[in-house]
Amino acid sequence: MTTSTIETEITPTIGLDERLVEAAIGTLELFSIHLGRRLGLYTALDRPRTASELSSVTGVDLRYAREWLEQQAVAGFITTDPRIAEWDQRSFWLSEDQAATFVVADNPAHVSPLADMVVGVSSVIDQLADAYLTGAGVPFADYGRWLRDGQAGINRPAFTHDLVDSWVGAVPDVVERLEGGGRIVDLGCGAGWSTIALAKRFPGAEVVGVDSDRASIADAIDNGAAHGSSARFVAVDAGAQSNGDADLVVILEALHDMAQPVEVLRAARSNLAPGGALLVADEKVQETFTAPGDELERMMYGWSVVHCLPAALAEEPSAAIGTVIRPDLVDSLAREAGFTSVERSDIDAGFFNLYVLRG
Repeated sequence: MTTSTIETEITPTIGLDERLVEAAIGTLELFSIHLGRRLGLYTALDRPRTASELSSVTGVDLRYAREWLEQQAVAGFITTDPRIAEWDQRSFWLSEDQAATFVVADNPAHVSPLADMVVGVSSVIDQLADAYLTGAGVPFADYGRWLRDGQAGINRPAFTHDLVDSWVGAVPDVVERLEGGGRIVDLGCGAGWSTIALAKRFPGAEVVGVDSDRASIADAIDNGAAHGSSARFVAVDAGAQSNGDADLVVILEALHDMAQPVEVLRAARSNLAPGGALLVADEKVQETFTAPGDELERMMYGWSVVHCLPAALAEEPSAAIGTVIRPDLVDSLAREAGFTSVERSDIDAGFFNLYVLRG
């Protein structure tokens, strides 16, 4: 293959300058989405409202309300009738699809929490620059509420529905056991949506969510209480959980973030009762490094350079995996931890690969 052929194959469909302009527009729109979520502007558009009405309902200054509404309509995020010329007579509202994206937290289309994650990253950009020079990390807690809320929000639809409706099908024998009771441990549970869903799916089982981040556990306890969940939450390092009586242990979109993944996997293995299984869901990246990459690969590397890798490097020692955890690495980590069987499920889990670990 000649150099000219390679250059032809990797040439993007649009110019690099155009891509950067589009990225800038998208970033600015994400900030506007964050403001809409943070200030309750989307939820207030449960019916058509003028700028004045939105201002009155939300407490946002009228001039800002008008500008935000117009920007959102121009972006196609909300709906209006442009034939009405006078701005103070023009109403704005959310279509059903728009509401799913911006308001309905459990809907699969609810991806607007990504905006909160971006804002969380922006709050530590100076720390990130310093970390790149020193080789140190940026602790997860330093990213603050918005990264934490955004991460919980973006995973909530899948954890609430797909996990219990589909993913647990990867371990049918364990599901059968849990129908009559048993114990489930959710390692790296974050805000607890996966734990709450598992407790609802298996009402006879004891379900425990574990996370080392105390703010996340506080969120999980609040979320559990709000949903009347029987799930229990504990703020402790995932590697400390080794009771040996769990029928199912899950690590969902968290293994790649762990500074000491082998130690956590060893603890998960020790936590399993005979015949139990560990279900891991982690990023569906390419089998090997490929450049240029597709949009999913680009997104995963994007989160890696600004969050997942720096957060992992904040702990010592650190495996420093980053977001891009490829299947062969999962297999290697699992076998080093003592698992004798590592199978990748053929269940479609969207952005994730599902792995079943036993032995």
